[in-house]
Amino acid sequence: MVKPMVKIVSLLSYRGGTGKSNLSANLAWLAARSGAKVALLDTDLQSPGVHIVLGTDMARSVFTLSDFVAKRCQLEEAAIDLTDELEAGVAGGKLYLLPSSMSVEAITHVIGDGYDAGLLNRAMAGLVEALGLDLLVLDCHPGLNRETLLTAAVSDTLLVLVRPDAQDFQGTAVITEVARKLHVPSILLVASKVLDGVDPVAFTARLEEAFGFEVAASIPLVPGIARLGSSGIFAKLHPDHPVVAILQQLAARLLAPNADRSPEVKAEGTS
Repeated sequence: MVKPMVKIVSLLSYRGGTGKSNLSANLAWLAARSGAKVALLDTDLQSPGVHIVLGTDMARSVFTLSDFVAKRCQLEEAAIDLTDELEAGVAGGKLYLLPSSMSVEAITHVIGDGYDAGLLNRAMAGLVEALGLDLLVLDCHPGLNRETLLTAAVSDTLLVLVRPDAQDFQGTAVITEVARKLHVPSILLVASKVLDGVDPVAFTARLEEAFGFEVAASIPLVPGIARLGSSGIFAKLHPDHPVVAILQQLAARLLAPNADRSPEVKAEGTS
């Protein structure tokens, strides 16, 4: 039986390079540090990378998410407990990673044949029960495909990352409209890599007006994150940085009982 208060949060962007994997890893770590039991799934089977952000040695992985979709293991068998090595259990929380395989064979198979996202969705209940989870974070493949749509459809919250970029705007319009039709309970925008000189308040208002959904966080382009090159958890390495405070607030919101639904922001011209 699924733990009644578990939250499923999917992170999605129209294009790569938005900082989605970094945000997924940091939110999962911060939620675990606050006392939650968290699992992070790298469902970007075509170009996995969350394990790099978390500094996970893939050699220790007996099974991966790729093995699960190939029906070689149970979903919970792909979980790696990173709680101790990432110092995520100070408040009693747990942090698990379910990575995807970096092997050429596994990636080309997924690119060519896709995978049964319905099988993954059905197995999530068993994962939640086996690990006693409070939060399930899914780092999705950029763009829209059948697998991403099915994953988004079972999410409690969809975080859509958007940069101040014309292509991102056009793609985000498609993603949010599809998510609305899928009846995802909570759709939130995250302004990502906001350049220095861009007024975050004005940009937030512009996004909410354009897409009709609340901007839950505005994250500036931080040189320190770029210098990490996706090889570390920024919140762990720089706990006092102002951006970490933004991430902490977002993680707390995702865990809050009343975060299941958020009202849409009325876009200009709508009724």
